[in-house]
Amino acid sequence: MFNPSRDQARRFFFDTWQKFRGQQPLSGLEAIALDLMQQHPEYHAIFDNPDRHVERDYLPESGETNPFLHLGLHLAIREQVPIDQPRGIADHYRRLLEKTGSIHDAEHLIMDCLAEMIWQAQRQGTAPDAGIYFECLEKH
Repeated sequence: MFNPSRDQARRFFFDTWQKFRGQQPLSGLEAIALDLMQQHPEYHAIFDNPDRHVERDYLPESGETNPFLHLGLHLAIREQVPIDQPRGIADHYRRLLEKTGSIHDAEHLIMDCLAEMIWQAQRQGTAPDAGIYFECLEKH
């Protein structure tokens, strides 16, 4: 499993944006990331200024959304759904897509649950538990 550092994950988004701006070819994952980045124009100024934002901390207690985490969660969902991993996520995705009528909105509902599962695993010092993920998804 690929487990990038905070800096590597951020550099991936900055490099993808720079390639886009320079009209350079993108890898498959970069193309998916770019699609997500383009859906979030509120983050474009961040990607245009990597030196200013690469080390920045985004603190939830200050009401800040971490754009890298946000896009990373979108990206994780885009990787999970086509391969139905964890098993059952594709069905939840289709149900939420039908409910919301929007890929983006469905992903945001799933993101809340994915983030909850990750937070619980970090808090408890355990592996992520798909049961927590799906229990949360059932509530949407």
